[in-house]
Amino acid sequence: MILMFFLIIVTVFVCWMLFRVVTLFDEKKNPIPATFVHGATIEIIWTTIPALILLTVAVPSFALLYSMDEIIDPIITLKVIGSQWYWSYEYSDNLEFADEPLIFDSYMVQENDLEIGQFRLLEVDNRVVVPTNSHIRVLITASDVLHSWAVPSLGIKLDACPGRLNQTSMYIKREGVFYGQCSEICGINHGFMPIVVEAVSLEDYLVWLKNKVNFDFNA
Repeated sequence: MILMFFLIIVTVFVCWMLFRVVTLFDEKKNPIPATFVHGATIEIIWTTIPALILLTVAVPSFALLYSMDEIIDPIITLKVIGSQWYWSYEYSDNLEFADEPLIFDSYMVQENDLEIGQFRLLEVDNRVVVPTNSHIRVLITASDVLHSWAVPSLGIKLDACPGRLNQTSMYIKREGVFYGQCSEICGINHGFMPIVVEAVSLEDYLVWLKNKVNFDFNA
């Protein structure tokens, strides 16, 4: 709303200036055209004023860039890897339970294998489990083609690009299950790459992590 207010002011000012130029320099009022080709004063004015406007806009922009910089140390780093046509996840903060990061793949559950209450085309065999009220860093990339890791209910949509590591973060305040899908056309099975993020309490997350690590490394 504030931005629209300033846009209206600029628009009115520009239109007023154009109108004044048309009326003041009309041929009837000025039958003999002026011979001057430049004016130092006006050139200083139209250089200084835009510079001050840009400086005024830049100051809050720099403050915003600074505030977006990561200053909070996350307790979890989740790496997401998109592939045709499934997601891989890597938890690298579980070294107190194992010597290697926890890595697993997440595929869509076929319609014939769905249980009662599960959603068609949205359920996966391995959910992403994260704790609530915790700062989580999410690193996203791809192994083959361009994908997009999108969970609308969490406000996350970030491209997964081969050879590039994109970063975002999330902080979930309540427990629940959040669904998403790949949002970048990536091939014939693009519509079969669901995402399920399950937020649980920190205590339940630690139990899940320990059981997941023990199961994967003992399998």
